[in-house]
Amino acid sequence: MSTFHTNCILVPIDSTEQTIIALQQSYNLARLTNSKIVLLSVDEGVPPFVQTRLEDLAKEASAASGQQVETMVRKGNVYEEIITVADVLNPLFIMIGLTSKINIGKIIGKNAFKMVRESKHPIITIRGKEHHDGCKTILLPLDLSKETREKVDKAITLAKLFNATIRVISILTSSDEFFENRLISLSNQVWKRIKEEGVKCTIKTLRGKDVPQMILDYGDEVEADLILIMTKAELSVREFFIGTVAQRIINESEIPVLSYRPMERKDTTVFIPY
Repeated sequence: MSTFHTNCILVPIDSTEQTIIALQQSYNLARLTNSKIVLLSVDEGVPPFVQTRLEDLAKEASAASGQQVETMVRKGNVYEEIITVADVLNPLFIMIGLTSKINIGKIIGKNAFKMVRESKHPIITIRGKEHHDGCKTILLPLDLSKETREKVDKAITLAKLFNATIRVISILTSSDEFFENRLISLSNQVWKRIKEEGVKCTIKTLRGKDVPQMILDYGDEVEADLILIMTKAELSVREFFIGTVAQRIINESEIPVLSYRPMERKDTTVFIPY
């Protein structure tokens, strides 16, 4: 039985092909979770997605997914309205079709990445054009952050939902033997934890400096259907201008990326072994 309790998937829609691709990717997820799909069109001062076309699209989506589909039209900034509506609906997921890569000059301001890292709700960003209907392989990058346990638990829940394999990847970037041993130990602990839950799992450890690119390359190699990451609401100046691993993955991945904002914690400890 799924541990999810909400029954709505929010899909912002505009005139671009990519948002339609995101909508199509929501169908299987909606069926598996018995969720209705909500199409959101936002008027930013330019002609919005035509209401009649939105209603037609809703009928097409309902027929294709077998689920209830509703429509909403709001005025304002698209990213702000997505968050506002999501806070009211409390969706299971928000499906975002991304049409262009986010460059450094657009990081400070109201943009897709800012919305992703500030959202309280899980967001699946979809940039690539070709995707499977289901989800057979979930790519789970690991590090030694305190959010690791939370990320592993969410991956297990999704894998059970989709009957998917989890492929764990760790990147060794340091020559610090203590750090490397901890990361390798963590990977093995996570593998054991996932297997104990009855979920198929593999682990891969690579060495290199360009962590985001290595994760994306491995995702392509194993034909991953979803990459699961955690994002942070607050970023330092250095992270803004150099870019975080999460930001680059969202920005560059042709594979759908599921971003969770971790729960607030008072402690600053790293991962606690299972």
